[in-house]
Amino acid sequence: METLTSLLGAINGVVWGPLMLILLLGVGIYLQIGLKLMPIRKLGMGFKLMWQGRDAKPSDKTPAKPSDEGEISPFNALMTALSATIGTGNIAGVATAIALGGPGAVFWMWITALVGMATKFAEAVLAVRYRETDSTGYHVGGPMFYIKNGLGRKWLWLGGLFSFFGAVAAFGIGNTVQSNSVADAMDATFGVPHWLTGVIIMVLAGAVILGGIKRIAKVAGKLVPVMGIAYVIAGLLVLIVNAGQIGDAFGLIFYYAFNPMAAAGGFAGAAVMAAIRFGVARGIFSNEAGLGSAPIAHAAAQTKNPVRQGLIAMLGTFIDTIIVCTITALVILTSTVWMEGEAGASLTALSFDAALPGFGNQIVAIALAIFAFTTILGWSFYGEKCCQFLFGTRSIMLYRVLFVLAIPVGAIAQLGFIWLMADTFNAMMAIPNLIALALLSPVVFKLTRDYFAGKDVLPGEALDHDK
Repeated sequence: METLTSLLGAINGVVWGPLMLILLLGVGIYLQIGLKLMPIRKLGMGFKLMWQGRDAKPSDKTPAKPSDEGEISPFNALMTALSATIGTGNIAGVATAIALGGPGAVFWMWITALVGMATKFAEAVLAVRYRETDSTGYHVGGPMFYIKNGLGRKWLWLGGLFSFFGAVAAFGIGNTVQSNSVADAMDATFGVPHWLTGVIIMVLAGAVILGGIKRIAKVAGKLVPVMGIAYVIAGLLVLIVNAGQIGDAFGLIFYYAFNPMAAAGGFAGAAVMAAIRFGVARGIFSNEAGLGSAPIAHAAAQTKNPVRQGLIAMLGTFIDTIIVCTITALVILTSTVWMEGEAGASLTALSFDAALPGFGNQIVAIALAIFAFTTILGWSFYGEKCCQFLFGTRSIMLYRVLFVLAIPVGAIAQLGFIWLMADTFNAMMAIPNLIALALLSPVVFKLTRDYFAGKDVLPGEALDHDK
């Protein structure tokens, strides 16, 4: 076991190391330049399309056949993707970035998000363009399908690798790690036993997950906006209390993005490279741009136009990192707790509590619980579709049942090895996806040009997955 742990640790150091971060940023910058900064320029258009996509009717002018419409509204597709991305990374991840990389790490999180908007746009465009209809009549898509249908069957092994990594990573990063985080928070804040938290999450999540994508999307479409807005409001209340320190917090972010920070108090200090590394790593961990998870949800959207869904999908990165992560970062930096050597979710909780005594810990504990719960829902769908690609539609229900049963196990288990394995496989998902994005980028650029030139942009052929 120690040998396997050491091997995984070595692999993890590579896949989350500088080379991977350069690859993720490099592909994102290439896509952003190829799109002529369109994701940033058309941000307002993305929000408009998201608002229009709230209903379940196809929003395109061309009439859609039922088989082409998808299963969930474009808005709920975004909410399902956000349910998996807005999670512990927004609370613990931001705090870890600041604790290890200093305030300057926040600046590099922002850069990662602006670059990642192009990546997320391209992922969704390709997901809708190359999606298939399976034997049950549902749309399936994501990196494994745009690898198979876009690059050709000779690349099928690459799609298989992505699916294997995704199916395994879902049990860790999207399941046991989440339930364990909630159990820890509930025990520390409210004294709820770990096993009881695990059982409650299992029952609630099982009731949603076993109902499939339509039920997951319906719950995500209601819960994600409510929880996201509530957390932002709580953060703004803290910033009102700490209003005098907001200017200084922004000054710290911009100054230490390019200058090393000396040790002070309990803070160990950080070089500029540490700010870049941890800012980029935690930013990608939070918004998942380039990992290939979100396009699996966007492939099920009720749209006949890949570019429209891409414009909606890119908002996920903006909302997750530019809005939610920034709120967390400013709450931390307008307090003095981050100088005392704290890290992770406890740093965020203590920062909230410093401004809202007696309530801060509870706010973070409840937010962490809801964020983690929705992450479990979103990742159950991602893992299910990866399993379906490998073993066919008959494997879906078995995967759902196993996924739900793993939740209470995660709540009571020591997760050192599971976390390491899941974190490693999570990063390894990105490699096949980034290869496909780079090779299929001409398709993304052409479809985008055609859309803004007023030409019809269709999702591609209706392919049957199980043939």
